[in-house]
Amino acid sequence: MKSVPSGRVARRVLRRALIVAVFACFSLVAASVSVAAARMPKIFGDNMVLQRDAQNAVWGWANPREKVVVEVNGIQKATVADEYGYWLAQMPPQPAGGPYEFNVRASNSIKFKNVYFGEVWVCAGQSNMTFPLKKEKEGSQESSTARYPQLRVFTVPQRTADDPVNDVDSNWTLCSPETSRDYSAVAYYFGRLLHEKLQVPVGIIVAAADGSTCEAWTNPTALQKYPELASLLSKERLAKTPDVQKVGALFHAMISPIVPYSIKGVVWYQGESNANRAWQYRTLFPLLISNWREEWGQGDFPFYFVQLPNFMARKPNPGNSAWAELREAQHRATAERNVAEVVAIDLGDALDFHPKNKRAIGERLANTALANSYGFDVMYTGPIFRSMTIKDSNATLTFSEVDGSLKIADELDESESDVVKRLRGFAIAGADRKFYWADAEIKKDVVVVSSPNVPQPVAVRYAWADNPDCNLTDESGVPASPFRTDEWAGVTLNAN
Repeated sequence: MKSVPSGRVARRVLRRALIVAVFACFSLVAASVSVAAARMPKIFGDNMVLQRDAQNAVWGWANPREKVVVEVNGIQKATVADEYGYWLAQMPPQPAGGPYEFNVRASNSIKFKNVYFGEVWVCAGQSNMTFPLKKEKEGSQESSTARYPQLRVFTVPQRTADDPVNDVDSNWTLCSPETSRDYSAVAYYFGRLLHEKLQVPVGIIVAAADGSTCEAWTNPTALQKYPELASLLSKERLAKTPDVQKVGALFHAMISPIVPYSIKGVVWYQGESNANRAWQYRTLFPLLISNWREEWGQGDFPFYFVQLPNFMARKPNPGNSAWAELREAQHRATAERNVAEVVAIDLGDALDFHPKNKRAIGERLANTALANSYGFDVMYTGPIFRSMTIKDSNATLTFSEVDGSLKIADELDESESDVVKRLRGFAIAGADRKFYWADAEIKKDVVVVSSPNVPQPVAVRYAWADNPDCNLTDESGVPASPFRTDEWAGVTLNAN
């Protein structure tokens, strides 16, 4: 990973210094206490995991112009606090290992024990990321045996702020039957599988908030560059928007305090609160990714996300869907460097906004990381639509990322041996833009789609619904990503 660019460091130093100055204005006594001894934000503490094989940004506060020395595993780095008392040191890369003692020396000494180097990931999003293991489908049984002392979790408390804050009230915990019950279920299963496969310590930073929007997690200054997002910054909108959905409110309170703690990457499970503005999400989501990468200053780190699962009642006829448009907006972000999706179209619950099968979600995220970030030979994605050709009344679809050959999911489920095994979830339309359910058939490595109602097709959609009945996969068993071949205006085009 790259070190933090000097220009970005300067901006962060000034921002944190201003925060300190504002608090100091309230009480001269409080101000004098705050600089009497060196201190560090709570993201640093006993049991923490530092990112292996990368520079680790370490920061805190001390007396102005005071020398500060950071030491871990016999390696020292000296720095000097600026005129506001803020200091930052970049520790050189170290391999996985521990336990170590982490020492900071200034006018006083700070010691943290049981510190390891390993893999550090941020798990962020909204309520399906906060969903605790104790409520998960297999959570009670799982947590009863969850003794993984080298899997550590730091959960950022849910809170909002109008301006950046510099610390949070939390601490690193070791994974045990007692602690794991309250962990994010998705984050737990993700971290556990990484720990088992990589055989190194894993640190998970959970920063998620119920009901949150994408823009709430984004620095407001980043949105100001996009006129199409201006409505999100209007005083009228902000006045009537819940705090957890206001632009920047969660970025200030939950992300700013942990930046630039060195990480391997981010996994993200969010989108439900933006579904009715899916077209806008096409801009918002890539913006959030680029904004976080800029804030962390560690290059284009991996960013893996969960595509929205199936939800709500099934509809008898094909048509438009805000949730389908949100999934499409999410999928478009895979065009960004080092971004990948986890398809969950088979893991939802028609009646439950919070589906309880979080194990499959967490493990698919882990497989995505293992394949893309660690070089494991594991399939993490199902078929991805690539192209369509039309001849007579047939539309022929090709796919990439196919493991072996295209399959009907029912063929892989031995418990459904009596089920008629046919492709479901395809719809087709002509120039009138009216969609009909289509006949679809796998022929070698393509899918051929047609309908007697559409003699001259121009567009095909697959799994384009809130809760689609769909079953295209490959030999991996991972479902194909929903798609459409048209770009016709949907139901969220003018929503802002």
